[in-house]
Amino acid sequence: MIKGVHHVQITIPKGTEEEGKEFYCGVLGLQEVEKPESLKGRGGFWIKVGDRDVHIGTEDGFDRMQTKAHIAYEVEDISYWKARLLQENIKILDAVPIPHFDRFEFRDPFGNRVEMIQPLKA
Repeated sequence: MIKGVHHVQITIPKGTEEEGKEFYCGVLGLQEVEKPESLKGRGGFWIKVGDRDVHIGTEDGFDRMQTKAHIAYEVEDISYWKARLLQENIKILDAVPIPHFDRFEFRDPFGNRVEMIQPLKA
């Protein structure tokens, strides 16, 4: 039986960890968590999102702009996040509407597709 999601992984180009931390920890305000010693030599870093982890690995030779793969962060104040990202000169992309949610998309500095989503109050 599958009990839940333990973590997800996205990738950034090799050697861009500091820029990645500036965006994910600085702009998005997510907390970095220490990787196990056995994995530190592989590059990348881990962040905590609620009670789950996001592993940000490194990978070259991949066009992140050509995929629908993405991560969606559930937020409490979607208008705050639109304003915050615009302040950082990040282009907001309209998302296809889905019932009971307000959402939008953007690309992180590495081209990864990211979604911000907020449940609508009934």
